[in-house]
Amino acid sequence: MASAASSSAILSSNPRVFAPKSHAPMAAASVSSLPKPFSQTLTLSSTFNGKSFQPPRSLSSRRTQSSRRSFVVRASADLPLVGNVAPDFEAEAVFDQEFINVKLSDYRGKKYVILFFYPLDFTFVCPTEITAFSDRHAEFEKLNTEILGVSVDSVFSHLAWVQTDRKSGGLGDLNYPLVSDVTKSISKAFNVLIPDQGIALRGLFIIDKEGVIQHSTINNLAIGRSVDETLRTLQALQYVQENPDEVCPAGWKPGEKSMKPDPKLSKEYFAAI
Repeated sequence: MASAASSSAILSSNPRVFAPKSHAPMAAASVSSLPKPFSQTLTLSSTFNGKSFQPPRSLSSRRTQSSRRSFVVRASADLPLVGNVAPDFEAEAVFDQEFINVKLSDYRGKKYVILFFYPLDFTFVCPTEITAFSDRHAEFEKLNTEILGVSVDSVFSHLAWVQTDRKSGGLGDLNYPLVSDVTKSISKAFNVLIPDQGIALRGLFIIDKEGVIQHSTINNLAIGRSVDETLRTLQALQYVQENPDEVCPAGWKPGEKSMKPDPKLSKEYFAAI
């Protein structure tokens, strides 16, 4: 479990920019062309802090699935990850104060996914982001989107943090799972791992229903992310996937005018602004 003292030493220092390590090329054409999924297995006792819990279960059974039109944009097999199929993983997580299994590819063909990484449990900026996403989970749910938070902490640390009141720096109950990346394999696959500190930068990825990464942002340790901008970007992504002959200009929000990606037709947009 991460301690406040140790995490303070890491996160209050002047953040540096780390160049991600390059990885072997990843094909975007099909799931079968991906590297083998990352997996993590923990042996759990039947009690924790005197409280019993049930064996891990699949999150997919907890959510109502719906289907929407598919849309795939393929990039080259090299980095960046945007435009390529997201690296698959299977790991344990905490949800509803229980230990569950989460597999990213289980959402493929069913839901969009907001996958975000944060450095450590029991820190400072992290709970503000995690609770902000939880408080607005219903807005993402209406857009057929699941949220997954990931850090290198264990499921036991996640559980203890969830069981801590927000006024004491805890999270309280969350509306989405916190995934445990104790092996750091997930953070490494998404190129957000800081090698010499063993923690993740604040990476955020929007993954569409085809499992393709359509958006990513990576903040350094001291800079929190915006739920508003994440939601707006998701709405823009879904709009252009439903209207493939249109594009969304800067700051676009639902109901606003979009643009035709054509030298002549785009003039209609520019004439209106």
